[in-house]
Amino acid sequence: MPQTQTKCPRCGRPAMADVEQVFDVTSDPQAKQRFLSGQSNVIQCSSCGFAGPLPVPIVYHDNEKEFLLTYFPMELNVPVNEQEKQIGPLIKRITDNLPPEKRKSYLFQPQTMFTFQTMLEKVLEGDGITKDMVDAQQKQMQLLEKLITATPEQRTSIMQEEDGNLIDENFLALMARISEGALAQGNQEAAKQVAELQSDLIEQTEVGKQFKIQAEEVQAAMKELQDAG
Repeated sequence: MPQTQTKCPRCGRPAMADVEQVFDVTSDPQAKQRFLSGQSNVIQCSSCGFAGPLPVPIVYHDNEKEFLLTYFPMELNVPVNEQEKQIGPLIKRITDNLPPEKRKSYLFQPQTMFTFQTMLEKVLEGDGITKDMVDAQQKQMQLLEKLITATPEQRTSIMQEEDGNLIDENFLALMARISEGALAQGNQEAAKQVAELQSDLIEQTEVGKQFKIQAEEVQAAMKELQDAG
């Protein structure tokens, strides 16, 4: 992704940022991952030290789901007619890239998203991920951070309180993904912290104990198959 020189939202001085205004999943399947991960439109100002999202107009397109979403940051204080002038060329770029047989009526009715969060939730809903599911995962991430930094006594108390609530099979799966990601990035310390927490959860929660039983049953079944083979 090419870097673009822009102005820092805080001090107004020139700064470099990864600017991406069109996320066209139809022509670039990786665009969806960049959009969801927040890799794009992030600025790091060397003058004042500001680091954060860069407010820019965005268009998200998915021909298969018939999504044409637009977002124009309110903090830019741009009149509606001027917003349309800036968004129009971005939509035209998307339309021009589509073959005639894929140009459907939804292209003439873009959906305006008033916040970036609303846009994000709309994209996730297209994959069957509801706002409630997103909220639940955010709470589980907060719980994970809380457990990692807690003392052994605090950790036990928290696990007993959340066992069967926020601590469920999804929570264990989330920890596994985080552990894999830490190992892939070479962050041995983070992977070690998660592994220690996983061990405590398996020994001290009902969800963890059930997970351990299921894992042992699977291993036993695999051993039987190997012996039979």
